[in-house]
Amino acid sequence: MKLIVAVDKNWAIGNKGKLLVSIPEDMKFFRGTTTGHVIVMGRKTLESFPNGNPLPNRTNIVLTRDKSFAKKGVIVVHDLEELDELLKEYKDEEIYCIGGESVYRQLLDRCDEAFVTMIDFEYEADAYFPDLTKEGWEMVGESEEQTYFDLCYTFTTWKKK
Repeated sequence: MKLIVAVDKNWAIGNKGKLLVSIPEDMKFFRGTTTGHVIVMGRKTLESFPNGNPLPNRTNIVLTRDKSFAKKGVIVVHDLEELDELLKEYKDEEIYCIGGESVYRQLLDRCDEAFVTMIDFEYEADAYFPDLTKEGWEMVGESEEQTYFDLCYTFTTWKKK
């Protein structure tokens, strides 16, 4: 499994249920990377999408403790054991964990590669991604610095050591 995320200088990912910033090139990278593949997310992440709808052209899996949660176009699982069993069906496909904070933390140990958009700014935030430098990961690739208005960011690739 792989992770895909955009973080600020403090590994923050969101505030009040929303992304910290929307960078068109980052959204394009996310779309291009995950389209045609399996994405695993939490319920709140799904609800943050336009109209709370699943992302098109992907297999959308939601990990939630809410036993009554159901949504058209989404496969719902309620614990890691159920997720692991389901993912066996997709073992030959690329599977991406796309958040939020709780799901990233639960699945970090099951992942071996991460695509992290590193934003050179500190935002007010209430949701964080684990600091990969402290989790036994190493950066193995980094793009040239990109800019969006006055915001600088890079696309990075990380591998578990």
